[in-house]
Amino acid sequence: MTGQVRTVDGRVAGRRGQATRQKLLDCLGEMLSTSPYRDVKVIDVARKAGTSPATFYQYFPDVEGAVLEIAEEMAKEGAALTGLVSERAWTGKAGWQTAEELVDGFLTFWRKHDAILRVVDLGAAEGDKRFYKIRMKILNAVTNSLTDSVKELQSKGKVDKDISPAAVAGSLVAMLAAVASHQKGFQTWGVKQAELKPSLATIVHLGITGRKPTK
Repeated sequence: MTGQVRTVDGRVAGRRGQATRQKLLDCLGEMLSTSPYRDVKVIDVARKAGTSPATFYQYFPDVEGAVLEIAEEMAKEGAALTGLVSERAWTGKAGWQTAEELVDGFLTFWRKHDAILRVVDLGAAEGDKRFYKIRMKILNAVTNSLTDSVKELQSKGKVDKDISPAAVAGSLVAMLAAVASHQKGFQTWGVKQAELKPSLATIVHLGITGRKPTK
């Protein structure tokens, strides 16, 4: 983590303090991948990081506060997903490539951050506005870019003008997020990643352009 870091009481953390804080976050992230969110305790995170609960509380009010820190950093990375859509072509073979890269980006991002995304989804589903905002921060950038893509295609007469660009984009992004979070489930159904990606890309391409992709 870069930039100025402060303790809970407002003091600026030095280099050693920043390293300790980051180690606590890293250890918490590892624990979330193997333990239910609500089973993770401050004392366990501190012990894993080789420090004390008192040190943990210097940087975070509780486990939830530390989880939100991890989630915010993840959301910043997730915002980069819009680069897979923004100002990209949706016609010809380039359109198929755009759809493929968007799908691959979503699936890869969710696999990388599976543990923290499960916590974010849980918090959002329970009505916690902090987690909901983080989830929407990740999804909104891609949704807005896809909305612009549909509008551009409409302006060129390539997509029916009666279609709602925002509705199409939002539906596709919701589908991608749901599938990405359920990748292990697909494996239990005998669906391989090599089969899942092109199937999703085809659905995305059809949704945006209304046409079968040119491969």
